[in-house]
Amino acid sequence: MAFLAAGPPPVFAGFGSMTPDHAGRLSEVIAAAGRQAGVRMVIQAGQAGLSRADGGDSIAIGEVPHDWLFPQMAVIVHHASAGTTATGLRAGIPAVAAPMLGDQPFWAARIAALGAGPRPVPLKRLSAPALAAAIRAAVSQSSYREQARAVAARLAREDGTAPVVTALARLAG
Repeated sequence: MAFLAAGPPPVFAGFGSMTPDHAGRLSEVIAAAGRQAGVRMVIQAGQAGLSRADGGDSIAIGEVPHDWLFPQMAVIVHHASAGTTATGLRAGIPAVAAPMLGDQPFWAARIAALGAGPRPVPLKRLSAPALAAAIRAAVSQSSYREQARAVAARLAREDGTAPVVTALARLAG
């Protein structure tokens, strides 16, 4: 993908299976935030229906495996679902979380508590200036990248299956 190789790593923005009522406005906010932050953007349509807004240095994409895409990004802007959060943390890339509902505020808070990204910007309060500030912080403050990489290294060493098997064996008794 030529866009990925054409300069510094871009910033990913996607909201996966979330379906906000205002996809057009959300697309505009994301594109404006990218312009204000001075970054290139990869905007994933997803079920949110995001699109590339006119102007700026961004591309819109369809479905792409996140485990392939995320390691090529500078920052990942997402809704903080458990799956996207886990994939982003395994990639060792800082995140800007914009939680919408359910368990997303929890995972967004965990990203910040781990130091793998700035404080969340809840979707209901998302604006171009707020998102741009969070993106700039995630790109420019090396501590976010360092912590994201440290979390990725811990996750790579973790055997998540063994404790589940042990717990199931205790239950089967």
